[in-house]
Parts: sequence; C-alpha cells; structure tokens
Amino acid sequence: MKVYQTNEIKNIALLGSSGSGKTTLVEAMLFESGIIKRRGSVAAKNTVSDYFPVEQEYGYSVFSTVFHVEWNNKKLNMIDCPGADDFVGGVVTALNVTDTAVLLLNGRYGIEVGTQNHFRYTEKLHKPVIFLVNQLDNEKCDYDNILEQLKEAYGTKVVPIQYPIATGPGFNALIDVLLMKRYSWKPEGGAPMIDEIPAEEMDRAMEMHKILVEAAAENDEGLMEKFFEDNTLSEDEMREGIRKGLAARAIFPVFCVCTSKDMGVRRLMEFLGNVVPFVSEMPKVTNSEDQEVAPNVSGPKSLYFFKTSVEPHIGEISYFKVMSGKVREGDDLLNINRGSKERITQIYVVAGANRIKVEELQAGDIGAAVKLKDVKTGNTLNGKDCDYRFSFIKYPNSRYSRAIKPVTESDVEKMMSILNRMREEDPTWVIEQSKELRQTLVHGQGEFHLRTLKWRLENNEKLLVKFEEPRIPYRETITKAARADYRHKKQSGGAGQFGEVHLIVEPYKEGMPVPDIYKFNGQEFKITVRGTEEISLDWGGKLVFINSIVGGSIDSRFMPAILKGIMARMEQGPLTGSYARDVRVIVYEGKMHPVDSNEISFMLAGRNAFSEAFKNAGPKILEPIYDVEVFVPSDKMGDVMGDLQGRRAIIMGMSSEKGFEKLSAKIPLKEVSSYSTALSSLTGGRASFIMKFSSYELVPADLQDKLIKEFEAKHTEE
Repeated sequence: MKVYQTNEIKNIALLGSSGSGKTTLVEAMLFESGIIKRRGSVAAKNTVSDYFPVEQEYGYSVFSTVFHVEWNNKKLNMIDCPGADDFVGGVVTALNVTDTAVLLLNGRYGIEVGTQNHFRYTEKLHKPVIFLVNQLDNEKCDYDNILEQLKEAYGTKVVPIQYPIATGPGFNALIDVLLMKRYSWKPEGGAPMIDEIPAEEMDRAMEMHKILVEAAAENDEGLMEKFFEDNTLSEDEMREGIRKGLAARAIFPVFCVCTSKDMGVRRLMEFLGNVVPFVSEMPKVTNSEDQEVAPNVSGPKSLYFFKTSVEPHIGEISYFKVMSGKVREGDDLLNINRGSKERITQIYVVAGANRIKVEELQAGDIGAAVKLKDVKTGNTLNGKDCDYRFSFIKYPNSRYSRAIKPVTESDVEKMMSILNRMREEDPTWVIEQSKELRQTLVHGQGEFHLRTLKWRLENNEKLLVKFEEPRIPYRETITKAARADYRHKKQSGGAGQFGEVHLIVEPYKEGMPVPDIYKFNGQEFKITVRGTEEISLDWGGKLVFINSIVGGSIDSRFMPAILKGIMARMEQGPLTGSYARDVRVIVYEGKMHPVDSNEISFMLAGRNAFSEAFKNAGPKILEPIYDVEVFVPSDKMGDVMGDLQGRRAIIMGMSSEKGFEKLSAKIPLKEVSSYSTALSSLTGGRASFIMKFSSYELVPADLQDKLIKEFEAKHTEE
C-alpha cells in the first residue's frame, strides 16, 4: 500500500440513527474499493462492521469501527459509529479525530432523535456535515418530505446535490445537479450508467442546480464575482465553493444512496475524495497547553491514541491518529502520560477486523498498533524533544447507573480488573467504588449500555454478576442553632479517660458573621473567637470549626482531637448515616483532667456532643437534584411531561429546537434511576435526554421520615 501524503488523506465519521444503514454502506464502500471481495449483510452476521460477538447477539452496533478505502488516489479514513444513543461515546470519539461527518437518514423515517443528537455534536465540534438519504427503495420513503424536514430543522444551508427520480421498490435512478447528469443502475447496482437528464426532469434539475451554484458562490468572494458576471460556475469552481462552504459549516449538501442495492455509493466516494476538505484545510487541534498543532509531516513526531479494542487471539489493538510528523515501524516513542518508553513494532491500516501492514503513516493519518506495552486510550506518544499532550475528547455525563457485584463474593478483584480493562474500550462506562454508598457503581448512557457490559462480563469473561439499584448519596444538614455538652468518662484500673466538651452548632452559609451571644432556654452564651478552621468537604459544602475556649478549660492541644471526632460524625450523619454538610461548630466550654484527659477522650466527647446538638438543630436530609433536558417529538410531549411530574420534577421551561421539543426540568436523582428506559418506552425510542448535577435540596417531610425509619430499622437488625 502506498504512503499517502497529508494532502491526500480525508478523515470522515459515519453517523446516523440505528437502522439508517451505516453498516450496509460500509460493506458497499469496501466492496467498491476492492478491500473485500463480497458484501456481507447484517442478517448473515458477516459484515466488516459489527463483528464483535455482542454486536451479533443484539443486532446493533456497540463499538465504532475504523476502516479505510482508497479511491481516485485519495485515502478515506472512515469511522462507522453506533447509532443507538446509549453508545454515543463512539460518536464523540470519532468526531474528535475526523474532519467531516456523513449523517445518514433512513428514507422511511427522515429526521430521527439520533439524527438530532448526532447533528448537535457536529455543531458543538464545528464539523462539516453531509446528509445522506438512504433506503430510497423503501415503499414509505418520501424524499421531498425528508428534504423539507431538513430545511425546516437546519435552514437554507441544506442544499441537495442529488434527488431520486422516483422512490420505492422500483428505485434505480437519480439526478445529480452538480454534474447535471442522470445516474441509473441495473438491479445488481455497482457501476452506474451516466447519461443526459431526461427532458421531463430538466426544469427541476436546472432550478436545483441554480440553488447549488448560488450556495457554492457564497463561500468565496472571487466565486461570487464570477457568478455575478457569468450567472454560473464551472464544475471545478462549484467544488471549490462547496469545499469552503463545508469547512465553514455554511452548506450541508444532501446526497442519495440505496446501500442495500449498492446504488449511488461510487458517486458518494467520488464526492468525498474530490470535495470534502483535506486534513490540512480544517481548524488545527490544540494540545493541553492550548497550543495549536498543525498536521505537518515535518513537525515533531506525535501520536494520539483514541481507541482500544480487545480481540480474540490478538489481544489489545490500539488505534491512533498521527497528530504531527510521521511514524515508522521500529520508532521508539515516549508515552507522555505514563512516562514509559514504547516501541512501535508494527503499523497497520484497518478495515474492521481486517488489517493491512504498512511501514509508515504521515501526519493526519489514522492507523493501529498491536500488543503495545503500556498504552491506554487517551495517551499521547511523542518522539524526541516533543512534549505534546492531547486531551481534547470530552464525553457526555452518565445518565444511567447500577450497583454491580459478582455472584461469587471472592470474584470482586477479578471483576474490577475486567471492568477497568473494558473501560479502555468505551470511556463512557465509568467505574466508581463509592466509599460513601459502600457499593461498586457502573455509570453509563442507558440501560442498553449497561446491559451490554453485563453480557460481555458473563459471555466473554465467564464472570456472573448482578445489578442492584444504587443507593442515593443523600446529605444531612441543620436548619437552626442548637447546643449540647457531653462528658466522656471511663475508669477501669490504671489511667482513665476523661473529656468534656460544650459546643454550639448552626447552619453555615458563606460569609455569615459569628454572633457575640447565643441564647438557649433563656441562658446566654458569650462567644470569643480564638481560632477558626474552615474545611471544604470532599462531598460538597463546608464545616467551619471555631475555638471559643476562654480561661484554658480545654488545652489547645486537644482541639484537633475534638475536630477529628466531629469530622467522623460528619462522615456518618446522625439521621441516616449520610455525609453532613454546611455546619458551623463553636466549642465554647469544657473540662479536662490533669491525668486522665487524652486525645481519644476529647475525640469521643466532641463526636457525641456534636451528634446530640445536630439532632436538636432542626436536622434535614438533602437529596441530589439534576438538571435534565429532554428532546422529544411534539406528539409525545404530553406523555413525557406527565411522566416527569410523576417523578417529582419541576418543569423549568419548554422550547422548540429543530423539529423537536426541548423540555428543561429539575428532577431528584432518586427518580432518574430508570428514566432512560421509561423515556424510551414512552416514545418508542424517539426521545433522548441529557442530565447534569445541579444542587442539593431538602427532601419532602414524608420522604425524610421514611428514610430515617429505614435507617433505624436497618441498624436495629444489625
């Protein structure tokens, strides 16, 4: 295989909802370019994409598939991404290491929630988009309606380059208004017959051609002047204008294919090779020092590893993009993230499970290496005198969580090792060993996402596991001031234990002053601040500890022990054992013994005095509240709103966004645990949502009583 130069390489992500036909498109492209000799099918489970057992078991893509085609002396590196929203990590990764997105639409359904989600990511990352209408042979396909949907959602930037003469089972021809030719196919597809546009189609074709010429001219001043002079552009000028428009996201071309019959695929590849921006024409990536790094073959050698997969009989395959310079077999590089040296013994370009050995890859290219010693997803490997580090991929927040444990208790260590390895393959599986909840949690994008993880553990790793509902990380706080004192006294031969602590607790807010006098039951307590310690708690909020001891009733050396006792109780709150937060504690009095007082005595006295005061200070339980945005088809809006309100959600606002309704709400975490499943069920999989932590808020009184009773009952049993 020839070594492709940076200006001969194009990197493209294939996006689209489940069922839009990406896997079938990949088969057709690989077949047309000669990488494979016969096209596989999803039904026969013999495609280049979706070759992992879990994908064949469930019948949908779980992992992104990297492949390449050579076409007209260009190298098209492509990443076929999963369509299901649960596997959005593959989409995010692909868009960050490619330069253009081809977004497939199912000819039967048009714009779906997956289309919206994927387009939103292209918008965020400012990537060019080409819309590709597939399944034109479906009897329910309505191309004109899909074009209207696209224009309504994305505006006048949507410009068709092709349109079908007729859709449905008899589809076999389309008009290309860039080349102004008719493309038609025999039943077996493949190479098209190219001829003149029929007279009955000429008016429509000319009208669409004129719109395309204007759209191309708008992206370059020189082309605009030429257009005003001649009222037209040449083919090459149109390609140049479209390329610039794509790079600036000023034009979204629309193409047509029927991938199952291999119709339109060659013309699509020709357009991708001729018109899509090259690696060198796209905005430069910035490294973690915020320096722009150009894909320059003469620059320092730097590889970014964006994906890891584990394959039977081979082990780990590490996929990388050459960010700068060029890489050859035998290169010795430094892993900037891990500080280890790594030798690249073999380099491959890939097409799914097929690998082709190459000797060199240049800046902008994508390849793979096997059996590297110490390389993880997200690592950067550099040549001599280069310290680049890349961390530009940001994954969405998790939306579905489960506690996980092995069926056999002794397999915990084995399970953790496998989970951490699996996370290398999909960084949106987040593994957390929660000290607070005393559970191992797996966070993901939805129920399918975690069900896939469980399937792989049980079928690939032969490790039986079970999922449980995760506990909720409640917090405890107080709503008024209270005081308490506690004497710890113990005498059992020899040295005894003695410590007495008097303290006041009150709710703390940033910047609040310390009163000179507190009153409880008609008695006044004067405060003189001797020292203040402000502790930002790992779990959020603060503990402010004030020393107000006058006259040496407690020696200052015992104050850290009192604070330690209070912190121990903050870590296991008096109401439900949850973390406590936002409390100010003032130690104002106490007693000690010249012989029996020691640190343990004051730690216990402080902890118990704090616990008693806390319970008398109007204690409340707080629950985590999340901001949720739900994207829902308008015909399902009422059902989704009703369901949210049944989950104690507060609707914050509604708006329309490109054909879908957007609902904004605040919702307690307890009510979100099964929301992805419920939303999918309510809307037939047509809605999606994103969520992020907002704040802690008071739980309703009836729920607080229930939580306290459950905690007390559990402790009574223990």
